[in-house]
Amino acid sequence: MNTAEQSNRQLNQMAFDPQLSEGARNAVRVCLRIQPSEKVTVITDEASLEIAAAIVHELEQIGCPYQAWVLEDVATRPLTDLPLPIAEDLETSQVSIFAVRAQTNELKSRMQMTDIVNRKKIRHAHMVNIKKQIMLEGMRADFQKVDRLSLKVQETVRKAKQIRARTAAGTDLVADLNPNYRWIKNSGIISTEKWGNLPGGEVFTTPGEVNGTFVIDGVVGDYLCEKFGDLKANPLTIQVKGNRLIEAHSANKELKDDFWAYTHTDENSNRVGEFAIGTNIELKDVIGEILQDEKYPGIHIAFGNPYGAHTGAEWFSSTHIDVVGRNFDIWVDGEQIMRGGQFLIEA
Repeated sequence: MNTAEQSNRQLNQMAFDPQLSEGARNAVRVCLRIQPSEKVTVITDEASLEIAAAIVHELEQIGCPYQAWVLEDVATRPLTDLPLPIAEDLETSQVSIFAVRAQTNELKSRMQMTDIVNRKKIRHAHMVNIKKQIMLEGMRADFQKVDRLSLKVQETVRKAKQIRARTAAGTDLVADLNPNYRWIKNSGIISTEKWGNLPGGEVFTTPGEVNGTFVIDGVVGDYLCEKFGDLKANPLTIQVKGNRLIEAHSANKELKDDFWAYTHTDENSNRVGEFAIGTNIELKDVIGEILQDEKYPGIHIAFGNPYGAHTGAEWFSSTHIDVVGRNFDIWVDGEQIMRGGQFLIEA
């Protein structure tokens, strides 16, 4: 029996908490709209098996062909590259689902995966660090409603020259926008044009230039999220000048040092590659999980890779780390669209 058959057998016979079904159904039927005729690649790992089993159950209900992969069955973690059998399988699929707990320095393998997704125009659900709490919260959102709000926000910011963001905690950030860079809607309704994180709920672009102070009292991304969680009690305060990170301060020295090292991996790791507005209005607070928290209503930015294939940015970084704050006031060309974390735009 090959490893793919073992993975399939393992997942379609595995028991899972029935509470996971609603989020799994949302992913398969609402966000990805999978049809019986479409082939699906499911990629998971030991830590995420129960969630993957709930997703596979939905695929079997639809009756579509699928191939499931458990990373530990085919490669040693952390991954240095995307395993070849998975890459070859992706080439033959119309839809893919990646439900995996991130490990240190695996971003390269995920980029190799999304390179195939982009080239083949696969409808791809990216569920890095998905956990039960996220399945029971963010994945139960009304994604049609989130999509309507996201579209309105996208229309508001698409031709804007400047966005300003402030918080009571001390954030005061100004983003000057580049009209040549596209705003991308990642609302949870996934198309062939742009793969999406699930749960969805954001619009983002590559900024022209960001300047100011960001008090990160939410979370930081990638594998640092697992290590440090919710930063409300010990925020990380950063200074950005000319779109580059120039200072970082925190009472938690290990957080500051790890973040500084991450954002100095290559020449563009300290450059703001993403400026985003979270639009998942079903989320009530930050929970310490970047996959969900970056969709929390407010501003988040990311240092590193600008997803240029989508935004039009022409530079690159091997890293990408999001930073999230709480309770924003946001102005778009002087017009306020959020007060105290609440949108002034109706969905």
